[in-house]
Amino acid sequence: MTDLDIAAVRAFVRVAELRSFTRAAEALGTTQAAISMRLQRLEALLERRLLERSPRSVGLTAEGSAFLDRARELIDSHDRAVAGERTIVQPLRLGISDHVAGPDLVPLLARLGRGRSDLRIEVSIGFSRDLLDAFDRAELDAICIRESAGRRGGETLLRDEFGWFAASDFDLVHGMPIPLASLAAPCGVRATAVRALDKAKVPWTEVFMGGGVSAVVAAALAGLAIAPLAKRIAPPGLIEIGGKLKLPRLPVSPVVLHSRVSDASRRAALRTLAAAFRQIAG
Repeated sequence: MTDLDIAAVRAFVRVAELRSFTRAAEALGTTQAAISMRLQRLEALLERRLLERSPRSVGLTAEGSAFLDRARELIDSHDRAVAGERTIVQPLRLGISDHVAGPDLVPLLARLGRGRSDLRIEVSIGFSRDLLDAFDRAELDAICIRESAGRRGGETLLRDEFGWFAASDFDLVHGMPIPLASLAAPCGVRATAVRALDKAKVPWTEVFMGGGVSAVVAAALAGLAIAPLAKRIAPPGLIEIGGKLKLPRLPVSPVVLHSRVSDASRRAALRTLAAAFRQIAG
């Protein structure tokens, strides 16, 4: 009978989810070398190859894909057995800036909550400035915001490049001001974009303001306006139009994690979140 090493199975699941030995090591609070050794032992024990490795990528073999769901079930059963009747479900109150979340939010949260029966993930989406205020009032346990919100420190997860995005068939009438779509104040991205336009003495007019980033994107896709967006979250159908219109370059914007959690379970969840953000950034 083959007895599996739970630490090795846990390492496999994290590598499979994050597609990176480096990010899996960050999520588990260990080293890349330790992760690699655990995976080698696991594959040797199972007598099958679970991962395809190359210098630039990590993927699952067919046998690895088949093993993944069973590995997750094993970890969850193990963790519940260890906790026994002492299991206490803790809330993790997480705030994420609207301009940080983007289309990656759903898979990020899926990774964060998967296999964690001891956590209840509560997510608030809003402006970085408002989330920072809520964090200072202890209404949130952790926040992912843009550094421009005015708070130094925290853990930098990635650095977003911004651009001016519009529909592929957008055509600005010569001599007309830039039609701008953005979130309402106190959106830091809007403030940065407006400041850049004013400094460059580029005339502009606000044709859409409010809603969430999805509404801003919709206005741009409809050809109504140009939207300042992180390149990471700009969807297909929008193109970067700043060079064509000679618009000012927008600064790089760091995404920062601030946290006040100290218990092992919630810290582990945030390590997974941080690793997932970095994986998205490439």
